[in-house]
Amino acid sequence: QEKIIILDFGSQYTQLIARRLRELNTYCEIHPYYKIPTIDESVIGVVLSGSPFSVLDEKAPNPELSHIKGKLPLLAVCYGAQFLAKISGGEISPSKIREYGRANISNIGDEYHLMDGVPLNSQVWMSHGDTITKLPANFEVIASTKDVACAAYHIKGENTFGIQFHPEVYHSTDGATILKNFVVGVCKSKQDWTPSSFVDSTVASLKEKIGNDKVVLGLSGGVDSSVAAVLLDKAIGSNLYCIFVDNGLLRKNEFEQVLEQYKELGLNVKGVDAKDRFLKELAGESDPEGKRKIIGRVFIEVFDDEAHQIEDVKWLAQGTIYPDVIESVSVDGGPSVTIKSHHNVGGLPDFMKLSIVEPLRLIFKD
Repeated sequence: QEKIIILDFGSQYTQLIARRLRELNTYCEIHPYYKIPTIDESVIGVVLSGSPFSVLDEKAPNPELSHIKGKLPLLAVCYGAQFLAKISGGEISPSKIREYGRANISNIGDEYHLMDGVPLNSQVWMSHGDTITKLPANFEVIASTKDVACAAYHIKGENTFGIQFHPEVYHSTDGATILKNFVVGVCKSKQDWTPSSFVDSTVASLKEKIGNDKVVLGLSGGVDSSVAAVLLDKAIGSNLYCIFVDNGLLRKNEFEQVLEQYKELGLNVKGVDAKDRFLKELAGESDPEGKRKIIGRVFIEVFDDEAHQIEDVKWLAQGTIYPDVIESVSVDGGPSVTIKSHHNVGGLPDFMKLSIVEPLRLIFKD
């Protein structure tokens, strides 16, 4: 499976880069800048994200990229563009005014096709406090705005590009064109990663991974666990045991209605009424994060009680999706700010002694 690697420097927009690339039917993965995955023949390109850091900060991200730069197509966005310029001998200086908001392309001189189809005066979105004041000798400007002399550059002799603006956000009106020029034109993506191909490959890999083992899955009534259940049902059928817990926090009659819908889908599902147990534990707690942790803990306790009634279960399936994984990384352990805790990311107690299978772990909900 060909893929593009996105190295995350902590930008609030990093997830958007991944979504835009996947809209081009190209598989991509987000990895923290300090934990670069193995670069094998499946990697067709790399993107460097923006960052809340300044490249001038003493503790700014500073990864070793010699095994990537000049060897693979590389697109550096905002912080990434300044970082490449700085480590290559260029000069970065604080801007007199923080450049944040809309700007317009006033000059394009690009024989390398990153800016193909982008008209003069095209609107782009800037979000940076520093600016590139001197480019290294082998860098050449391929786009400018009125206030930013180097809005985009190319490194001679390499498929390496830097852009000072954010093509992934809606406000960059031709951002999708620029990303397509990179993904399809430079990286030569086959654009064959589609929803149907994902289903086929996932069902096949689940069959291979699980074999004849039994899997238990906690259904929430939501999209994520339900889609995971259907994929597993396609792969292993009756060896999937679904448990749908009524935690007392669902809408009126939702537990009964959804339980019936699950049965109509052909899922092997058991409904468990645990309303009183959850509401007793939640009594007196007003903090939202405190509530989430109580609900997660009690769910695991109820779920574990039920799972023990099934003999020889080897796997616990979860509906973890990609934003769950990304949003649960802390700013200390990685660059992306922790948004909230997720009960199905890193919350499994040791006593359950089950291997985990997560069919949707690398997928966005949409």
